[in-house]
Amino acid sequence: MSRKQIHLAAHFPGVNNTTVWSDPEAGSHIEFSSFAKLARTAERAKFDFFFLAEGLRLREQNGQIYDLDVVGRPDTFTVLAALAAVTERLGLAGTINSTFNEPFEVARQFASLDHLSAGRAGWNVVTSWDAFTGENFRRGGFLPQDQRYERAETFLRTAWELFDSWRGDEIAADAETGEFLRDPAAGTFAHHDAHFDIEGRFPVPRSPQGRPVIIQAGDSEEGREFAAATADAIFSRYGTLEAGQAFYADVKGRLAKYGRKPEQLVILPAATFVLGDTDADADERAHVVRRQQVSGQTAIKFLEQVWNTDLSGHDPDGPLPAIDPVVGETIAPGRASVRMYRDPVATAREWRQLAEAKNLSTRDLIIEVTGRQTFIGSPSTVAAAIDDLVQADASDGFILVPHVTPGGLDEFADTVVPLLQERGSFRTEYTGATLRDHLGIEPAGT
Repeated sequence: MSRKQIHLAAHFPGVNNTTVWSDPEAGSHIEFSSFAKLARTAERAKFDFFFLAEGLRLREQNGQIYDLDVVGRPDTFTVLAALAAVTERLGLAGTINSTFNEPFEVARQFASLDHLSAGRAGWNVVTSWDAFTGENFRRGGFLPQDQRYERAETFLRTAWELFDSWRGDEIAADAETGEFLRDPAAGTFAHHDAHFDIEGRFPVPRSPQGRPVIIQAGDSEEGREFAAATADAIFSRYGTLEAGQAFYADVKGRLAKYGRKPEQLVILPAATFVLGDTDADADERAHVVRRQQVSGQTAIKFLEQVWNTDLSGHDPDGPLPAIDPVVGETIAPGRASVRMYRDPVATAREWRQLAEAKNLSTRDLIIEVTGRQTFIGSPSTVAAAIDDLVQADASDGFILVPHVTPGGLDEFADTVVPLLQERGSFRTEYTGATLRDHLGIEPAGT
């Protein structure tokens, strides 16, 4: 019986609580050389795709730029288009917001990227949930969650109509005269609903994939349903065995009612990794890395996002605050763009229980609750852990987030990937040209 094939992607993280920006090996998070370095390493290792997240506004907390936010972020399409020129097979996926953009412009940009990359474009469709981000845009404001997903699905399906307005056979040579004949309807579209009232002619002919690969990252009921109905891949926060299997079964189980098969949606949790010559070496290194990722100041910033009050005087090496979180108005308008907790009082209660059970200081507690699914160990230990989770249907692969940018993926590429290849669980060469080929997904719109 053949082994299930693992899908791997590389996430360029920017500066956040995954990145150790103070590491001597850390480079720029905005210069193109950093993007190119990480992408070329991912392609050398035969990864499915490179992923670039997007932030539409620098995050603020207490009126100041959040201390671990990226200091500036280049435009996603510009970076991905530039990477198309320095890579050959690697998929190029980026986050583009459906709340503050328009279907025509996004469809045109993705169709162009798909042509420039010869079929390697991927679109992570997201919504925006706060008025703070909206202040950067003409419409401003924000939508309730149900309306965000309604707009997002309508946005996506409208973009599909634009992609599909060219079917690929609009221009053909006359057999007798050799002259090119053009279908006068090529590219025409008309879409009228509560969200979009547009019609015209789409200017970009059908691209190699027909439509970019669609990625979705929501974990809510609405997000899971949106992914089951429309996505080719979904980012998951569940990378452990039991939680991963539950999420996998739930989302894949929703596909049938949309006429889709389980293999038409790839489930990819985000994961960090720390490698060492031995498991003990990796454990020691991981402890250092996590304390570099979450300083005392950073721990207080995370704490304030739950307690909704100024805790700048709180000791990060002491216990959690004895007071309960403030419910209601936020302490600073920009704060909502960092993170929202739907029930901060319940979150605080859970954190207190965890801190008491494990005798954790505030900083240690934040280190534990903000950690991603992490692979720690020797290359053989990490390779086995990844392979076992995929073979057990806890995921279809992982989005790897290195803690050093841009060279943090090199060690994984050089040591873990060969072991996965020896197991027969990961490709040794690309067998297709497009991102859909890499993911094993049929061309769209066929």
